Amino acid sequence: MMTLVSIILPALNEEGVVGETIRSIPLKKLKKMGLEVEVLVVDNGSTDNTAEEARAAGACVIYEKKKGYGSAYLRGLRNAKGEFIVIADADGTYPMHAIPSFLKPLMKNEADFVIGSRLKGNIHPGAMSALHRYIGNPLLTALLNLLFHANISDAHCGMRAFNRKALKAMHMRTSGMEFASEMVIDVVRAGLRIKEVPIDYYPRKGKAKLSSLRDGWRHLRFMMLYSPTVLFIYPGLLLFTVGLSLTLLLLPGPFPISPNLGLDIHPMVLGNLLVILGFQILVFGLFINVYSSIHGLREADKISKFFFRYNNLEYELIFGFILFIAGFYIDATILWKWWTSGFGALKELRHAIFASTLMFLGVQFIFSALFLSVLLLDKRDET
Repeated sequence: MMTLVSIILPALNEEGVVGETIRSIPLKKLKKMGLEVEVLVVDNGSTDNTAEEARAAGACVIYEKKKGYGSAYLRGLRNAKGEFIVIADADGTYPMHAIPSFLKPLMKNEADFVIGSRLKGNIHPGAMSALHRYIGNPLLTALLNLLFHANISDAHCGMRAFNRKALKAMHMRTSGMEFASEMVIDVVRAGLRIKEVPIDYYPRKGKAKLSSLRDGWRHLRFMMLYSPTVLFIYPGLLLFTVGLSLTLLLLPGPFPISPNLGLDIHPMVLGNLLVILGFQILVFGLFINVYSSIHGLREADKISKFFFRYNNLEYELIFGFILFIAGFYIDATILWKWWTSGFGALKELRHAIFASTLMFLGVQFIFSALFLSVLLLDKRDET
């Protein structure tokens, strides 16, 4: 009995190339492998003859009105009936003749998800800009590997294949280019087996639709939403701890390290800055953590679950006011000393720095608590 393979090709104004791409699929070779093929072209709002050309080449054309790389693939995946699914672009950049190499590991049960690697394969002249090849793609791939332990060389290669098990484990919902990162992250988090296949990468035929900065930012933004603890909460906590330690250490006076070396007022000013910066980064990461958990972009971790259970706006506001009043009291005391001394010289700079730190933290804590309470109004029951 033949096994069905669904090949999904999103297309936006690919007249003149989509038909050639479809016809380059090695149907005879796939048939010899015991595979039956359905080709789904997802027309994402083309204004040319893309759909007609795709039908003439033997594809089934489906339409997705919502624009975006991810939107087109989500539509295609909902319509795919195959036990195995292959995705690629319709612009002639990916080698359709390599589809059997993607399917063999799936058929032999050696992998659940197969992704191409242009960087390990052969990038033809003019196919990829130097910015993408040597900077953008390697950096984004390295960051994804660092945060999610994907251990792949080309995270944004658009030619991929996977089985039904992998599809059921994925929960993609993004509409733009970040869909490519979301798919890999879902696969890694599901603990699925991944295999890379080196491929050729050809210059696209037709007008490019990518925006390097915009699409790169979308990938980066999505990874931030998926891993706020590593990117923000831990670094913010580190900066805050170092800054607060410096501030408290130098509050009584200079701290000698050796007869000729010591810490004085300038490191205390730096400590104040680190406290402010660290707290800002920390709460920013917390907001992303809670938001992404509430909206299903990631599973709730211990941090978000803690706030789901124990967040109490009133207590947080009281604590923020206590910090502010403590700082205000110290400043008022300094003002009183200045008044009673006849507005003479003061040596209260250390206490003034500490007071400003407390007042800033108090105000930030109050407004952060208010914003967090707004986020949690729509929280799901993650506990």
